[in-house]
Amino acid sequence: MSIVEDTFDLSCTGGAAAHGSGVTPDKILLECIADGDQAALRELMVRHQTRIYRFVMRFIRDRGVAEDIVSDTFVAVWRQAADFENRSSVATWLLAIARYKALSARERLVAPHEPLDEIAATLVDPGHGPDAGIERRDSARFLRRCLAALPAEQAMLLDLVYFRDKSVREAAAITGVSENTVKSRMYLGRRKLATMLNAASIESESVTLVPSAELG
Repeated sequence: MSIVEDTFDLSCTGGAAAHGSGVTPDKILLECIADGDQAALRELMVRHQTRIYRFVMRFIRDRGVAEDIVSDTFVAVWRQAADFENRSSVATWLLAIARYKALSARERLVAPHEPLDEIAATLVDPGHGPDAGIERRDSARFLRRCLAALPAEQAMLLDLVYFRDKSVREAAAITGVSENTVKSRMYLGRRKLATMLNAASIESESVTLVPSAELG
């Protein structure tokens, strides 16, 4: 998948290639991008665009919009590479940019303050019988649908920590809030998730998210 190749003239071969045939660290690529090296941008895109796309799709669920967000993310990288302050990994910085753009897009796509019980009602599996119930309980897809129905900030934090193995500290860096705020939002998100699962007649214990030791 190459989402943003048409955005730039990517025929340039410059600073990144000069570092040899080995894998160039993300931070070196970012330095090259800050110097106007479009080949370095392409390399960074190839390395991270699929991960960013999947992250955005958890909350947007519109392929076209998600691809636009990925493209916009790397446009922002091209413009802001010189502003990177090395306080986190480049991957964390990229997710922070994508998160901001995804939240903005979601505000335009999702009706605000949609009642939780109405959202949960749309998630009930239409299948009948005990076999359908077992499949529904065991379905990671169903859990992700519930996750996507949470408020965006809560859903993103749960996704980052439980599905992407980010620490609370890393999640705080990506979202730009304190670690205590991360823990508080995750607690509220887990409660709402349990409410939706119960409304869909699923025992929440069967899909319990096990918190890390950092959550206390």
